[in-house]
Amino acid sequence: MVISAAGPAVPAVVPPPPVPAGPASPVDRLSLDDCRRHAPGFADLLADAVRRHDVSGRALGVRALLHLPRLARWDGTVGRPQVIAELNRNAGRLQRDQRDISKLIPKDKYLLSDLRFVRLRNAEADQVFSRLHYLRSARPGSLNFALIDPVSSLPVTLCSLSPLEWTRVGRQLETQFAVPQGATWDVSRVYSFDVAPANAISYLLARVRQVIRTEIPGAQLLTTAVDPNLGFTGASYRAANWQQWMSIEARPYLYIDGVYVSPRQLRARFGGANLAELSRAYPDGKFERSRARLLDSMIFCCRLRGETIAVEPAERRRLRR
Repeated sequence: MVISAAGPAVPAVVPPPPVPAGPASPVDRLSLDDCRRHAPGFADLLADAVRRHDVSGRALGVRALLHLPRLARWDGTVGRPQVIAELNRNAGRLQRDQRDISKLIPKDKYLLSDLRFVRLRNAEADQVFSRLHYLRSARPGSLNFALIDPVSSLPVTLCSLSPLEWTRVGRQLETQFAVPQGATWDVSRVYSFDVAPANAISYLLARVRQVIRTEIPGAQLLTTAVDPNLGFTGASYRAANWQQWMSIEARPYLYIDGVYVSPRQLRARFGGANLAELSRAYPDGKFERSRARLLDSMIFCCRLRGETIAVEPAERRRLRR
């Protein structure tokens, strides 16, 4: 009881005991940015899908990020049930892809110093890229290189190179950096298995630079496009002394029946990449494009001879599509 100076005693106000905090309820929607950063909301769902389907977490994460923009609203958010469904759908496809080339998947881990650098046969490289790379395709006519394990000779980390076909990038390289058209080779595919040791990609890139410099005298520059929408940051390229020289405007991702397809793949398969025209010509197919804003791709470069200069952000050109 509390005694009041102005009158009779009044009951004391006793605060209720604190309610123990329960687990936080999951958010209804996840942003694409949180998914790219593997924030806890997405990371937990990814880990659950990996456990249930027994697939590579790194490969599944990239595939999911490639397909989530199809479902995202204009504000860049995706419903949590949609994320779960997309992870499971892509995990099922990845599981089948892994099973199809199980004989080419290395199981044992080795030190980086134990791996051997080789020119990889197209037959092996094409199988890996067409099944496990997120684009699920190999670039025809490429040179393929790999780090292979010393026992089974299976590729642990591999990449493919081909002459740069991106005309807009080639013109900018010539105008701004005096690299002649036709003197640039593009790293068009990279894939690293989960057993690969740290720094395997950067080491492979350094060895590839040595080979191209020796075997292709007219080549002056290596380039690659890094897509941050898939969670890539370019860290392996920076570790190999590559520099970001420019960026290029993002274009919407394209899909057929819910599966990503590149403009190159559309042209090869249908003779064109205009979705409106394809929808009219092939009414049984479902052609879609992403709606949410995507991040620009980063163009990394490495000179084959001499130092690759750093380009300050203010001096990096943003190329239009």
